[in-house]
Amino acid sequence: MIKEISGVIIECVMGNIADQPDMMAIVNAANAHLRPGGGVAGAIHRAAGPGLEEECQKYAPIEPGQAVITAGYNLPNKYVIHTLGPVYGVDKPEAKLLSDCYRNSLLLAEQHGIDSIAFPAISTGYFRYPLEQATDVALKTVIEMIPQLKQVKKIRFVLFSESDLVVYKAELARLTGS
Repeated sequence: MIKEISGVIIECVMGNIADQPDMMAIVNAANAHLRPGGGVAGAIHRAAGPGLEEECQKYAPIEPGQAVITAGYNLPNKYVIHTLGPVYGVDKPEAKLLSDCYRNSLLLAEQHGIDSIAFPAISTGYFRYPLEQATDVALKTVIEMIPQLKQVKKIRFVLFSESDLVVYKAELARLTGS
């Protein structure tokens, strides 16, 4: 699904966040210490190689909602933006912290002249954020940020499963009235 809002393309696809060769930056749903782990962080670190973990150590630890940027190393992307999503039921207020992940990632993208960025569904895996609520926060935040974006022209949500993709497509259609 592809939508264009004020010259910015938003798309939702199923795939692997570490395999988005046409994106200038990808977003890592990181852990606080920016180390390899499971899920998104593990996939990105495995694909990027050891240089990514080494660079990450100068920024760790980060707080929920915070975002930092590194090089992409062996990834096809120039940059990786790392953000720590909230653990649902633990980090409060969850919706604000999750929104901050997307907002701060987009602000970093703007500061670094990034024209395309791919996001995973932050906090919906191991951090147990309910997918429907997380999708609402993610898409609303991105849509609210569009008027401020001068560099970013393409925003992709890369979903791990068909069922996640269905939720994202329905919510994007609902929010954009189509």
